[in-house]
Amino acid sequence: MPENSSGWPDRVSISSALTAATVLLARAGVASARGDAELIAAAVLKIPRGRLALSSGFNHIDLDRFDELVSRRAAREPLQYLTGSAPFRYLELAVGPGVFVPRPETELLAGAGIDALRAGGGGLLIDLCSGSGAIALSAAHEVPVARVVAVERSAASLSWLRRNARRRAEAGDRPIEVVAGDVTDPQLLAGLSGQADVVLCNPPYVPAGTPVPPEVAGHDPDDAVFGGPDGLVVIRPVIRLAATLLRPGGVFGIEHDDSHAAAVAGLIAADARFTKVTSHRDLADRHRYVTADRAG
Repeated sequence: MPENSSGWPDRVSISSALTAATVLLARAGVASARGDAELIAAAVLKIPRGRLALSSGFNHIDLDRFDELVSRRAAREPLQYLTGSAPFRYLELAVGPGVFVPRPETELLAGAGIDALRAGGGGLLIDLCSGSGAIALSAAHEVPVARVVAVERSAASLSWLRRNARRRAEAGDRPIEVVAGDVTDPQLLAGLSGQADVVLCNPPYVPAGTPVPPEVAGHDPDDAVFGGPDGLVVIRPVIRLAATLLRPGGVFGIEHDDSHAAAVAGLIAADARFTKVTSHRDLADRHRYVTADRAG
C-alpha cells in the first residue's frame, strides 16, 4: 500500500476497517455490530451509508476518528451520540449527551397523533415531554397546516429541542412553539385549556431500579427514563393535564412500559373525561401506548 512521507498509508480500505470494527463491536456485545460500524464510517466520511462501497477508503485522520468512535461504541455509548443524529419517521434529528434518543417504537405513537390531525384537517397538537422534539417536529413536517407546541423541562434537552426546531424551520417546515415547563404542573399551558386537538406524550416510565441496557444507563438522562418507584409518577399528572388541554373529541396518546398496559389504560378510563380507551402494541408485539378520546 502506498505511503506518504509520514510513513502512514495513503488510504486504508473501507472493507478492512469495517471487518476489524465489526469483530470488536461483536465481542463487546453490540447486537448490530456490522451495521453500527457502517453507520460510524458513513458519519466519519460524511457520505450516505449506501455509498461506502464506492469510497476510496480512509485517510489516516479519518481512520483515527473512526477507530475512536468504534472504541466508544464498544464501551456501549449510544450509536446516535457518536453519529450526532437519530432517524425518526421522515426526519434526522440532532442528538447527543443530555437528551433522550428517540426510539423506533415511538414512531407509532407519533403516527397515531398525525393521523388524527390529518383527519381533522389540522389543528393544535401538544407534545408533552418533548425531548429532542421527535414527535412535535414530525407532526409539523407531515401536517404543515397544524399548530404544534412542544413542552420540555430539562435545560439540556431544551437545547437539543430548540436546535432541532431551528433546523427544521430553516428547512422549510412550519415553526413549532417550544415551551419550557413541567408536565406535572396542573397550570401548564393554562391559556390553551380545551383547545388541543391532539395531546401526545412519551414520558419517563421505567420503574426505578429496573435494569436497563448499557446504552441507556449513564447515557440517556435518568429523568427521561425512570418514572418513580412504579413508573407511573409522571403518567398520572399527564393524564389529568391532557384532559384539561383537549377539546371535546380530541385525541390523547401516551407511551408506557410494556408491563403497564392495563395500569395506564385503567388510569385513563378512571378519568370520566375520557372515552374509547384503547391499548396498542409496537412492532415487537409488546403493549406500548394507549389512546383515548376526550369525552364531549
